[in-house]
Amino acid sequence: MSTITPVSLVTGANRGIGLETARRLAALGHTVLLCARRLEDAERAAAGLAPGVPGAGALLPRRLDVTEDGGVRALARSVEAEFGRLDVLVNNAAVNYDTSRRAVSVDLDEVERTLRTNLFGPWRTAQAFLPLLRRSPHPRVVNVSSESGSLEAMSGGTPAYGVSKAALNALTRKLADELRTEGILVNAVCPGWIATDMGGPGGGPVEEGAAGVVWAATLPDSGPTGGFFRDGKPLAW
Repeated sequence: MSTITPVSLVTGANRGIGLETARRLAALGHTVLLCARRLEDAERAAAGLAPGVPGAGALLPRRLDVTEDGGVRALARSVEAEFGRLDVLVNNAAVNYDTSRRAVSVDLDEVERTLRTNLFGPWRTAQAFLPLLRRSPHPRVVNVSSESGSLEAMSGGTPAYGVSKAALNALTRKLADELRTEGILVNAVCPGWIATDMGGPGGGPVEEGAAGVVWAATLPDSGPTGGFFRDGKPLAW
């Protein structure tokens, strides 16, 4: 990254992997826009992370519901006015790990609601912030995905979540190819099975899941784009 303070935005950052990603980026000196659907949740999370460590970046709480087009674009305008650019976009917000559902019987309204957040949310956010990413000397987009979206590993169950993550992986490839010549690196990251509200007990610590996200967010200019990774290693699509 350059010597200027990087500005990073993390969606769904009030808990779990998003929260740990925000903490780690701030520890690296980034100014982090810690986003949540409710401002009070973002404020509470940012206050809980503020350690006063010398050299740490600011944690700035922001309201962002990725399903609301007007809200996403309003935040983009606010970031433009305050910073003039965005260096890192981490699309982390996701919903509905629907382990009890089956593709043959799932309510398609539930699938549609899942896609609004898990696919159209990152897509909408990437489009809205693209003009600001283009102003960054080292722009990075990280789509937090899941191996349940891998076509090679895919099986039955979790239909809404799995299909939404497969679609997010496809979006990653599309954006990466279209933005390659502009130096905007776009990658998908699977954190693995992590003990979060969504992942449930039994998974690994959030520190492990966030590490791969931060790796992709801080890649050098020579780093990969259009890839699917876990722990910095490629996963099968």
